[in-house]
Amino acid sequence: MINSALRYGLSLILLFTAMATQAQLTVVIERGQETAIPVAVVPFGWQSAQPAPFDIAKVVAADLQNSGQFDPLPREDMIDRPTQAKDIRFQDWRALKTDYVIIGSVIPEAGGRFRAEFGAYNVLTGQMLVQQQVTTDTAGWRKAAHAISDVVYQTLTGVRGVFSTRIAYVKVEGTVPKQNYTLIVADYDGENVSNIAKSSEPIMSPAWSPDAQSLAYVSFENRVSAIFVQTLRTGERRQVSARAGINGAPAWSPDGKTLALTLSRKDGDVDVYTLQLATQLLTRMSFDPGIDTEPVWSVDGRKLYFSSDRAGSPQIYEIDIDQPEKATRVTFEGTYNARPRLSPDGKRLATVHLDQGNFRIAISDTTTRSLQVLTQGRQDESPSFAPNGAMLIYATQERGRGVLANVSADGRIGGRIPDAGGDVREPVWAPFVTK
Repeated sequence: MINSALRYGLSLILLFTAMATQAQLTVVIERGQETAIPVAVVPFGWQSAQPAPFDIAKVVAADLQNSGQFDPLPREDMIDRPTQAKDIRFQDWRALKTDYVIIGSVIPEAGGRFRAEFGAYNVLTGQMLVQQQVTTDTAGWRKAAHAISDVVYQTLTGVRGVFSTRIAYVKVEGTVPKQNYTLIVADYDGENVSNIAKSSEPIMSPAWSPDAQSLAYVSFENRVSAIFVQTLRTGERRQVSARAGINGAPAWSPDGKTLALTLSRKDGDVDVYTLQLATQLLTRMSFDPGIDTEPVWSVDGRKLYFSSDRAGSPQIYEIDIDQPEKATRVTFEGTYNARPRLSPDGKRLATVHLDQGNFRIAISDTTTRSLQVLTQGRQDESPSFAPNGAMLIYATQERGRGVLANVSADGRIGGRIPDAGGDVREPVWAPFVTK
């Protein structure tokens, strides 16, 4: 078993050691909901004599399947392919035991743009549940498809969809001592990969800003740890902390004005601090001689949760930022709880939990403290909630290499996001984009 202090307190300076190669990510559902809802996403009509340049319905069906809550009907099993409401023969879809049918058409418009009209229908009642349209160009068709999936998902479940959101993660290529590190941003399903930062030295701990427009992360590109903030749209980045010792584990405050981070100062003690980005005002938030690290803000920005081994093994503690000297322990089940992450509503706390000798992802109720283990791996880490709170993404091991995986907040739905031959880790799910 990895020494707890090294595992999380000094994780900022550990080097990754597995081989990686560049490849796309693909969601693979391994544990779906037993009562997955049967749905048919009919290929969208195409109103042009030229071949359709993209297949929106294919992406919508994949999105719904990736959620683990829907079971899309294979196209080869469809006995009809209506594109307008008047052409739907609901008795046929009932015979196929389909609960909902989604249809649509794509219409070319001037200037190389397209209009996608779509609707979702209850097969049992014949009721139209939603009817909308989105516009796009060829470059943005996947984005349009995800937007349609979000509408359909929310219509059928009452929960906001996350198919238009993004993830960030770190990828390592090469072998020791020659490795290259890349900070990557992609769509939630691993498509549309963008390389944000690359270095021959470790890149770690990416963290999304509240508006999903910037990333904070740790880089060792100058052979010492430093924290950078990078704006994704422009590529502009700035170094915000390069103090002597450890600079790590940045976490944005809800208002985007402050970072919580881990520093080791002159006395060598590893503690949590807050850093006001505009003024560089630094405030110490933990005062125990143990290792205090991996901070995360409460939803209202008034508290911080962090990992500490002050009791002999890593557990999660809570402090009020106005009274940081008074830390309260919040995890008691098990001998190891680390890397806290709060759900968007603040009601659940995800941690890396030692379960029967394995490191797994667990969540606990912030009020009752009851804990539930969600995953089944041996080396699961770095949990991050989806912005709707329904799923978490995390890192795990598969055949000796790092892969990404996801799990529903109730543990019933799980899947991998494998990168063929690659080694990926430290995933973070972006919040909803603020307008």
